[in-house]
Amino acid sequence: MKLVIAVVQDKDSNRLSNALVKDGFRATKLASTGGFLRAGNTTFMIGVEDDRVSDLLNVIRANCKVRDQLVTPVSPIGGTTDSYIPFPVEVQVGGAAVFVLPVERFEHF
Repeated sequence: MKLVIAVVQDKDSNRLSNALVKDGFRATKLASTGGFLRAGNTTFMIGVEDDRVSDLLNVIRANCKVRDQLVTPVSPIGGTTDSYIPFPVEVQVGGAAVFVLPVERFEHF
């Protein structure tokens, strides 16, 4: 058995949640915040049998899209802000950060 932890952008959260239910995966959703963009994320914790990990990863891959977004960098810390002009920068956001961990024991009460 594996524990799959998937951190996805909030924009993809509902679509992924619906797809997981449709394909018979049970998940726990946690609200989380990204460190770089300080934007809302959703973290899914999914217990899955070893032989279904590939299926689960395909569902995540199909429902979590990478997209370009303009962001304004935060002002520099500790430096002078007199000459700092925040220009928007295009970065890629979205997709999913997925961790697959072995589970030594699982119990449901």
